[in-house]
Amino acid sequence: MKEQKYILKNQESFELKDIFECGQCFRWNEQEDGSYTGVIKNAIINVKKETENIIFTGKCEGDIKSIVENYFDLNANYEDIKQKLSNIDEYLKKSIEYGKGIRILKQDLWETIISFIISANNNIPRIKGIIERLSKKYGNEIEWNRKKYYTFPTKEQLKDVSVEEYRKMGLGFRDIRLYETTKMILNKEVDLEKLQNNPKTQEVRNELLKLSGVGPKVADCILLFSDLKRYDVFPIDVWVRRVMNDLYIKEDDETKVSKTKIEKIAEDKFGSLKGLAQQYLFYWRREM
Repeated sequence: MKEQKYILKNQESFELKDIFECGQCFRWNEQEDGSYTGVIKNAIINVKKETENIIFTGKCEGDIKSIVENYFDLNANYEDIKQKLSNIDEYLKKSIEYGKGIRILKQDLWETIISFIISANNNIPRIKGIIERLSKKYGNEIEWNRKKYYTFPTKEQLKDVSVEEYRKMGLGFRDIRLYETTKMILNKEVDLEKLQNNPKTQEVRNELLKLSGVGPKVADCILLFSDLKRYDVFPIDVWVRRVMNDLYIKEDDETKVSKTKIEKIAEDKFGSLKGLAQQYLFYWRREM
C-alpha cells in the first residue's frame, strides 16, 4: 500500500456534506478542516473540496484515481439527471437545489448488506459505532497519518463469529440476523456474484429478501446504495412517507398511507430515476 493523491478539477455535482450526510453511508467522518475521511474496501481516503477542485489523498492498493472514479461514480452525468428530474415538478426542483451535490456511492455489496441490516430501527451515530467496533475487531488494521483505521470485515472474517459475540457489540435484535445472513452468503444460498450479474432488479430484490434481517426497505437501500447501482427502486422510511404524503398524497394521517400507493406515485412520476428522486426528497425533508 502506498500514499497517493488525485485532484479532480472543475467537478460539478459534488458536495461533501450532501454525499456523506444524506444517509447512504456510515464509514465517513468529517474532519476539523471540513474534509471527510473514510474507508473504501482496503483504502483509506480523505476527500477535500477547494473551490471547484476535489482533492483525494490516501493510502491504498492500486490506483487512487480508479478507486474514487468507481466509488463516487464520477462518470455518471448528474447534471443531466438533475435536469430531467427538475422538469418533473417544482417540489423535486426545490429538493434538488437543496441537495445539489449528492452523488449515489457505489459501495461494496457485502458491506452494504451488513450495514443496512444494522441500520434497521437504528440511528446513524449508533449504526456508525457498531460498524466501527465490528471492523476494529474483525477487519484489517491500516495506519495512516498516525491514526489507525480498520477495513470492513469480509464474510470469511465473520464466518466463526457467534451470536453472543455480536450481542456484546451492541447489535441487539440484529445479532442473529447478522449471524444468519453471513452463513447464507457463505453457503451461497444467496450468491452475491450472481446478483451483480443479474440485470433484472426485481429478481435481485427477491433474492435479497431471502436474507435474514432484509425487508423491503433494506433491500431497496442495498440495491440503490451498493455497486448494484439500481436507480429504479424507491426505499420508503418515515421521512419518505412523510414527504410523499405532504407533497403528493395529502392524507390527514400519513401513517396510514400504504407503501403500494407511494410506490405507484413514484413509478408514475419519476420512472427509472425514482431512486435518485427519493434521495433528493429524503435529504431535503429530513434536513429542513
